[in-house]
Amino acid sequence: MESLGDMLKSWPAGKAITEQADRKLREMLANPLVQKLRDKYPELDEHTIKINMSRVYEYVNEHQSCSNCPGLDLCPNDFAGHYTMLSCESVNGYTQLHDRKVSCKKFIARQKEQHIRSRIRSFYIDEKALQRGYSSDEILTNDLERSKAVGQVLRYIDRTKEHGLQEEGLYLAGRFGTGKTFLMCYFLHEMAKAGYSGVIVYMPDFVEDLKSLMHEPGKLKETVEMMKETDLLIFDDIGAENLNPWVRDHVLGAILNYRMQRRPTFYTSNYELDALERHFSFTSKDGDELHKGQRIMDRIKPYVEVVMVTGENKRGRK
Repeated sequence: MESLGDMLKSWPAGKAITEQADRKLREMLANPLVQKLRDKYPELDEHTIKINMSRVYEYVNEHQSCSNCPGLDLCPNDFAGHYTMLSCESVNGYTQLHDRKVSCKKFIARQKEQHIRSRIRSFYIDEKALQRGYSSDEILTNDLERSKAVGQVLRYIDRTKEHGLQEEGLYLAGRFGTGKTFLMCYFLHEMAKAGYSGVIVYMPDFVEDLKSLMHEPGKLKETVEMMKETDLLIFDDIGAENLNPWVRDHVLGAILNYRMQRRPTFYTSNYELDALERHFSFTSKDGDELHKGQRIMDRIKPYVEVVMVTGENKRGRK
């Protein structure tokens, strides 16, 4: 957008510049936005407009830009996502014109969305799944075969919004590609909008990275504490990790032991609960340890509502 100063620099000197200024003043006075402003502030006379031409010019141009908004990322206004507002007041018999910058609706919406996202931490999860917004109608109609599971998740969201954090979490079980992670990302976003913090962890990659964190005790403690304290914790694809006794007993066990009866924990898995117990009962290092698998499941099974997610495999589908 050309500024009034740039426009004045291109004008010829002398009488011509006075004529140009008068013409620009007449254009501003005839502009519907300025006329509306003068209706609101009857004390706003031509002299005040003339000595504040740069403010009035900016006000008109920015409002015209907003009327044909090209989107927040392409905003042509001097301060992206904002426009100029003018107001008048009389001081000692003189009319003064004041300007201020106001955030547009798109800027406010983006700030609100960024604030929501700040409540969510993810480890090894595709950020696109978390950033895209979905309506409840969309997730209900995306695959009618999983409508029962979607209904359970939506009812859980409503209960939490109405009554606060629940004692039980959700355990989403089903075949590959039926949308379990997608549903949990939707759930987490809805809960963040309601003011809750959340962490979602892709278990196979997380378990691999824990091996390196063994040598960084400070970072390991910080990660574990965050998972203990967050309002909502989601272990995504649990059962797909290459488990070792230390991760099972000293990391996962410590997190779950702290959270049970304090904060709900959520899971997605290709395993149903009995199969997950068998997974936890065997490690490549120590072989079968049925009692240790059961110990972990005692911290999961009583504290979840099972959601069976059926439907078609959507991975790789366009």
